[in-house]
Amino acid sequence: MKQIKNKIYYTGVNDRNKRLFESLWPLPNGVSYNSYLLDGDETTLIDTVDICFSEQFFGQIAEILGSRPLNYLIINHIEPDHSGCLSLIRDKYPDVKIIGNKLTFGMLAGYYGITDGLLEVHDGDTLSLGGRTLRFVTAPMVHWPEVMFTYDETDKVLFSADAFGTFGTLDGGILDVELDTSRYWSEMVRYYSNIVGKYGNPVQKALQKLQGVDVQMICSTHGPIWTEERSKAIKIYDRLSRYEGIDGLTIVYGSMYGHTERMAETIAAAASDAGVRNIALHDVSKTHASFILRDIFNYKGLIIGSPTYSNQLFPEIDSLLHRIELREIRNRLYGCFGSFTWAGAAVKRLVAFGETMKWEFAGEPIEQKQNISTEAACRALGAAIAEKLLHSDIE
Repeated sequence: MKQIKNKIYYTGVNDRNKRLFESLWPLPNGVSYNSYLLDGDETTLIDTVDICFSEQFFGQIAEILGSRPLNYLIINHIEPDHSGCLSLIRDKYPDVKIIGNKLTFGMLAGYYGITDGLLEVHDGDTLSLGGRTLRFVTAPMVHWPEVMFTYDETDKVLFSADAFGTFGTLDGGILDVELDTSRYWSEMVRYYSNIVGKYGNPVQKALQKLQGVDVQMICSTHGPIWTEERSKAIKIYDRLSRYEGIDGLTIVYGSMYGHTERMAETIAAAASDAGVRNIALHDVSKTHASFILRDIFNYKGLIIGSPTYSNQLFPEIDSLLHRIELREIRNRLYGCFGSFTWAGAAVKRLVAFGETMKWEFAGEPIEQKQNISTEAACRALGAAIAEKLLHSDIE
């Protein structure tokens, strides 16, 4: 339990045990579930934590409240990692008033069977807590339809649900000024690309609502509390939600016997020789899609390679393409390559995918038969995408 600002307490927890977030995304450095308690004339809890940590969570609340009641519980986001303790809260504090919007309450009834003691709020509504005023900002599809932000007008604090969150536990410190934040920026991009990535337009609408709002502190439900580096966090979300990559290249490939891999290595070397410094090279069979998606969101250039497999794409490449398409990633410079032994199909399918995504092609697609050298063509593709990356105005 830590006071992060004027009678605003951190009541979150660290999860160092979960291996996969949403049973999908690796957590090599764990994850935090952040909750906040506003003390004062009216005590107010903002979000809860995963139910597995209920004992620790309620112990922290008791340290602050003692025998006093909890007056309000604000649900910014009802995903179970943030609402898991809702029923227990109602049991312990039966008179607590639960604040949310209409969509929140539909899910509240569905998940927890709670239908009474509710206070419905709308976009722009305010709530006076005596010495503190809260304003509610709806942020639908960032990344669930019921999501909203709560802005403390008194202390200029934005409680932003999952927005501006990251993977990774909070190791000792909680505020950005107490931590080495260098490890969190890549995890913010990975969190965004894995969890929020499809919803670029809703994120942009939410950011527009925040324009002109004096935000001095951002309290997300995952990762550090942003104070001195809050502007950087906002800029990252702005860039990613506009699908704007930085100058760099992701090369991802599948390879059964090494031929497609050698093509990928040659393309990467040529791009490097032409001046590209940020190159992420991924074997789709070894690197989890979570990290590949991070780099695809982060970098402007993308080259995908696949051998033909049963007249289709290599299965792991095919799976990755579905993940990319689901996220509706736009504005990429694209190239593709592949190999086959007796009947080529992979490159044709990769070309069709790039056309479906409406990406700009760089260089010529390359199809290699057996082990017949395509080194010159691979080097030409690497050089072509480098030329466009370093001298193109694509955003």
